[in-house]
Amino acid sequence: MKHGKKYVESAKLVDSNALYDVAEALDLAIKTGKAKFDETVEVHVRLGVDGRHADQQVRGAVVLPNGTGKTVRALVFAKGDKVQAALDAGADYAGAEELVAKIQGGWMDFDVVIASPDMMGVVGRLGKVLGPRGLMPNPKAGTVTPDVAKAVQEAKAGKIEYRLDKTNIIHCPIGKVSFGVEKLQENFDALLGAIIRAKPAAAKGQYVKSCTVASTMGPGVKINPNKVGA
Repeated sequence: MKHGKKYVESAKLVDSNALYDVAEALDLAIKTGKAKFDETVEVHVRLGVDGRHADQQVRGAVVLPNGTGKTVRALVFAKGDKVQAALDAGADYAGAEELVAKIQGGWMDFDVVIASPDMMGVVGRLGKVLGPRGLMPNPKAGTVTPDVAKAVQEAKAGKIEYRLDKTNIIHCPIGKVSFGVEKLQENFDALLGAIIRAKPAAAKGQYVKSCTVASTMGPGVKINPNKVGA
């Protein structure tokens, strides 16, 4: 894979064989984020579990103390008084059947989907559309809840979901390059703390196998996994 000039220059700042402390790694991720836009900083954590087994799944959600730097558009499936409660809490869209038809028609102008439990029969019809995009409401992520107003507020405040992919890696944004090291580290610590607390009882051996941070267009910077609660 051929990389651009900026990437090649950025890569020179990073020792690909080194394992950095968290603050140093985040500082390098910031320095290598040289694009004309405010790049997102992402964390990639490989865990010593086998997600094919139900008792080794790692999934949940955490509110980042400094948010993600992204404006989140929240859609809520609810009925009755909960529709207005969701809108009052800051939801961009709230409703029921009419939203299903709109989404089935190709409309996707939202970033998070929240549903009250009594609406999951309706939302279930959208599984093939929302599922592959990671937008299907889920109780473990706090997006299926009777308190839709609270869920909206958390989403707007910077709540993110973490979950294993097929290779047992969790990929999550922790903010923007413009946040600086201190705010990014606070977000990093919140995310890793949540992942470590979610360690399955069935997990054996080293839990955090590897941890890498990178800006959107920059190279990966490896963090010493023993420094993040391995």
